Parts: sequence; structure tokens; C-alpha cells
Amino acid sequence: MPDPTTQTNGDGAALQDHLLPGVSRTFALTIPQLPEGLRPVVTNAYLLCRTADTIEDEVSLSPDQKQQFHDQFVAVIAGTASAEAFATALTPLLSAATTDAERTLICEMPHVVHVTHALAPRQRAAIERCVRVMCEGMPAFQRHAHLSGLADVGELDRYCYYVAGVVGEMLTDLFCAYSPEIDARRARLAPLATSFGQGLQMTNILKDTWEDRRRGVCWLPRDVFNRVGLELETLTAGRDGVALDAAVEELIGIAHAHLRDALAYTLAIPASETGIRRFCLWALGLAVLTLRKIHHNPDFLAGRQIKVSRRTVRATVITTSLVVRRDWILSRLFDQSAASLPLAVP
Repeated sequence: MPDPTTQTNGDGAALQDHLLPGVSRTFALTIPQLPEGLRPVVTNAYLLCRTADTIEDEVSLSPDQKQQFHDQFVAVIAGTASAEAFATALTPLLSAATTDAERTLICEMPHVVHVTHALAPRQRAAIERCVRVMCEGMPAFQRHAHLSGLADVGELDRYCYYVAGVVGEMLTDLFCAYSPEIDARRARLAPLATSFGQGLQMTNILKDTWEDRRRGVCWLPRDVFNRVGLELETLTAGRDGVALDAAVEELIGIAHAHLRDALAYTLAIPASETGIRRFCLWALGLAVLTLRKIHHNPDFLAGRQIKVSRRTVRATVITTSLVVRRDWILSRLFDQSAASLPLAVP
């Protein structure tokens, strides 16, 4: 049942629907699957998280400027600072590295935040917490971003939490606020929520390895690569061969384990909530297929070379939609899709 206190401005919700495809094709596909009572709330949450990412990714901003805008953005969402002033100050500083769609999102932030402030208290609290944690955690990693990567898998876990794991926690809070039946399953969902986010984020890190390096950053863990005799500072696509493949295989195994948790999370959602299940299953399915592409094409040089085809996406969407209520079939489909992937020991 939708939370009866949920309120969204009609014009604001329409604007959100217009902005979403420009900043995320994946979420533009999955969010419309959610029930009507959740759709504008999750869209709003994603656009706010995307704004935090845009601040962090903007190459023209110094670390101190990024911190200032993160702090200001948190205050805007909390209602203690002006969204208009935030947008006016940030927009002229955006470089060509920021897409037109992201620039438009920043310009329209006062309208997006208006939707946030109209949400039910429980929804707004979940979103505020998520953005605050992201804006406090991401800058610490960005300040030291370098081709030398992260120290170890533990540090990778922490980075993934601030970028995506906390989003899994927020979505769980929003799902529980929407449905008493889901809320009754919180104890099963909560331990898996961050793992869901981490599996998706690790997949993106692996997919974007070479694009990130061309920007001068690396989010891979040094300990995994050092064990096979590689230094991340000098990592070269197509040159490091077997050693590079071994390190990537280890990370695929870790991501695969997290995605198995993501499946358990999805199956803990009541089967009657088909929209929420589709939202989770499609993101999970695309991540598994991407990992499989990386596994079979370890010498890829760019993310586009391992992009999942539209035909495969369409087949995944159709298949999972047909069996969205059937847990054992969904488990079987996952096992078949991930059969060739290495799997880390939990």
C-alpha cells in the first residue's frame, strides 16, 4: 500500500521524468517499473544523488570547492539553505566535462528540491540521510584519487558504500515506508542492501577501468594487483596479460558474490510487488551480463566494447518479467547467467 502521506507536486514530478533519461538510461528504464506511489520518490532520490556525483566529478572544482558545494547541497536538502543560490553559484563553474543534461539538472535543482520537501517525513528522512552520507564520504576518497588506486579490498568496500551501498539502504527505507508487508521483512533486507549496491558499483568500476585511468583516477585495490606482481600506476591494457586477467578475475568473483546477495534481497521482496522486483531484477541482470562480458573479454580497452546489447537487454527484460513471481525460476536464471563467473568465498 502506498504511504497515504506521500505528496508530490505534479509539475515537479513531470520535470523529474523529463530530466531522468538525460542523466541515466538505466534508471530511466527501471524506475518506471516501480508502483505509482514510489516512482516520483525514487526518481527524486536518484536526481539528488546524481547531483552529488556531478559535484564530485566536476574537474574544474578544487577539492575545497567540492567540499563547500557538498556541504551547501546537504543544507539545501535539509531546508536550511537556498536551492536557487546553490544552482546560481555552481552552474557557471561547470566545465565541458559536465554533460548538458547534468547542467540542466543543476539549473532545475530548485524545482527538484521542491519535490523533496513535499515528500512524507519518512521518505524525506531516508533521502536526506543518503545524500548526507554520500556528500561526507565521497570527498575523502576524491581528494586522494590517483592512478595508484585504493589500498586494499577493505578500502574498496568503504568507497563502494559511500557511492552505492548507502543508496541500497535508502531504497530499503523507501520500500519499507511504502509497504507494511515489506517493512515486516526489514530484518531480511537490511543486511543485504549495501551488498546489492556494492555489486552494482564494483561492476561499474571494472567496466570503467580504462576510461577512469584516462581521467587520471583508479578505484581498483592495490593489494589484489600486487599479489600478481602488478603496480596500478603502470597498469597497461593489452600488455599485462595473464597477471592482469588474474587480478580482474578475483574482483569479478567478489562482485559476483555481492550480486548473489542482490538476488537474495530481490527474492525477499514480496512476490506480489512485481514492480519493485522488476526494478531490482533488471539492474541485477544487466550487472551479471556485464560481468560476463568482462570475464570473456579481459583484453577490452573501453567500456563500449563490453556493453550489453539492446537485444540482450530486451531479452532480459522480457524473461524476468514473465517469471517475476517465481523465485525458483529466477534463481535458476541467475545461476545459468552467472555459471561461467568465478565466485569469491564469502
